[in-house]
Amino acid sequence: MLRPGTFALTATLAALTAVGPLSTDMYLASLPDIGRGLSAPIAQVQLTLSAYLIGFAVGQIIYGPISDRHGRKPVLLAALGLFAAASLLCALSTSIEMLIGARFLQALGGSGSIMVARAIVRDLYSGARAGRELSVMGSVMALAPVIAPLAGGVLQTAFGWRSSFVALMLVGAAGIATIWLILPETLKQRAVEPVSPASMLRSYAIVARNPAYLSYMALATACYAGLFAWISGASFVLQNLYGLTPMNFGIAFALSTVGYLIGTMLAARLVTRLGLDRTIGFGCCALAAGGLGLIGAVAFGFTTAASLVVPVAVYLAGLGMVLPQSMAGAMTPFPERAGAASALFGFVQQSIAAICGATVGLFLGHDAWPVALAVAIMGVATGVLWLLTRDVRARASAHI
Repeated sequence: MLRPGTFALTATLAALTAVGPLSTDMYLASLPDIGRGLSAPIAQVQLTLSAYLIGFAVGQIIYGPISDRHGRKPVLLAALGLFAAASLLCALSTSIEMLIGARFLQALGGSGSIMVARAIVRDLYSGARAGRELSVMGSVMALAPVIAPLAGGVLQTAFGWRSSFVALMLVGAAGIATIWLILPETLKQRAVEPVSPASMLRSYAIVARNPAYLSYMALATACYAGLFAWISGASFVLQNLYGLTPMNFGIAFALSTVGYLIGTMLAARLVTRLGLDRTIGFGCCALAAGGLGLIGAVAFGFTTAASLVVPVAVYLAGLGMVLPQSMAGAMTPFPERAGAASALFGFVQQSIAAICGATVGLFLGHDAWPVALAVAIMGVATGVLWLLTRDVRARASAHI
């Protein structure tokens, strides 16, 4: 069994959180081909992303209190089983409506892995130590969005769009075997109340009344929505407008995600010295700079993929600094409700990201403006929220 404080446990938790990026990034190169193969317009194909995000949000709300009551490990096994089965259903889809529904089910399963992984971190750590752990996990996890689009491009070129979902099914099966064999149960104090709609609402109400929690959640939600604005539009913009092949798109997308890897590595080094809030502040600067750089690239009419990839990489570096620290700050006050705190956090984050991604999909057409504007707005908004809520977070830190 894996032991707390070891890199092996951190890497295992990172792999669990990587289910989300794998499920979104691996099939991005296939989006245009899915539209052609299933005779669906761009906006409808985009709903396969939005449906995933909605399912991811809903699933976390369900899993949180259940894991607080019955433990982390059984919830993980059940969630990954659903993920693997739904991935196979995605591969067998014969219509865009069937694929959208299967993606929703896939997300219901995949959401359990990231929600429980965050709760396990809170079971074992708190404060800046939790922020460092989440940043290290983020550094390991950042390999997923680098590898996934490359693998997706290869699979799309060699076997077509269905092969990505077969690969995800195998990932789910491997996750079940790993959790079953080596992951210990980390929940030490189980919730006393039986799980019911009323008890779930009470847990979420307690969490949602904490001003610092809401502040950290707002920061994470804003910057994460910018990420999904990019994810939703990148495939169509870089392939249909900038002329990249599926394989070259995979390379370009992977290069942009290197920024996230750099951001999480920097945060892991800085957070124990600077604290959560100052680390988030530096990240907000990068978010705003990347978003405004993207606006500049489109406004000046640059026609190379690099003109978009570079500013997005800067944005994602900021995301790598803001997101793990915001999660740690939000969950620190709730050692006894880590599952509920993680679930509500993920529900709001994924719901807003789904709305942002669907909106970008509706406006995609003959230029990259919908993507650039959404990323820039979310990057700047994160910085503004950080400034406006500093006193709230400072008061919370003084009482920890």
